[in-house]
Amino acid sequence: MTPEITNALIQLTLLTREGLLAGFFIFLRVGAAMALIPAFGEQSVPARVRLALAVAFTCIVAPAVSSQTAALVVGGEVIGFPLITETLAGISIGISVRLFVLALQMAGTIAAQSTSLSQFFGGAGVEPQPAISQLLVVAGLALAVMAGLHVRLAEFIVLSYDVLPAGAFPSVDDLTKWGLGQITHAVYLAFSLAAPFVIASLIYNVALGIINRAMPSLMVSFVGAPALALGGLLLLLLVLPLAMGIWLTDLNQFLADPFAVPR
Repeated sequence: MTPEITNALIQLTLLTREGLLAGFFIFLRVGAAMALIPAFGEQSVPARVRLALAVAFTCIVAPAVSSQTAALVVGGEVIGFPLITETLAGISIGISVRLFVLALQMAGTIAAQSTSLSQFFGGAGVEPQPAISQLLVVAGLALAVMAGLHVRLAEFIVLSYDVLPAGAFPSVDDLTKWGLGQITHAVYLAFSLAAPFVIASLIYNVALGIINRAMPSLMVSFVGAPALALGGLLLLLLVLPLAMGIWLTDLNQFLADPFAVPR
């Protein structure tokens, strides 16, 4: 074998190694995000399927960001601490989107507690939660996937390389402000979705208290409990379509500009 061929093979080996390392660093960010991202990272999804989804998203994202991750490998040597920085970036991405599912769970829990339905079918899902929470989560995930969640997530991951550069530790102040803003917004969204149930429960309990004062001998708790449960189910039937529309609009607005700090 001539020296020219040997040198060419060595260069090819180095390029292959650099390309594989760069792809691995992309997989670190995508895999960490996919472990938390709604629909694709649910506990009910088998681990092998989640791994295959992470590899598929890596293949989708890699062509757009390969030039940025290629700078992490020079001459076959890794520059910086990409194992840590890329994992942290992926976890931050996953948590920010996961908060929308937590908002649905919180809204369902508030609604269930307000309408005395918190114990019905509480263990129906992978995570113990009231039936209303399970219904909201399943409906929300279905709507998000139908609305092109996979496309938005790929765009989000590609955009993250501009705000969270490959191989660089994120700014603690910026990440804290962004994270606290997203958490605050999730709590606000959860209470907004559950507000009709809280208001209806307040009105019902006030009316029940007035009736009890007017008719002390009447066992209002036995009469009112079935009415409260039935009213909660009817209210859920009326409110669920509107609540899901509000949630999906909010999710799409976040994915359109994910790194904006909510006010």
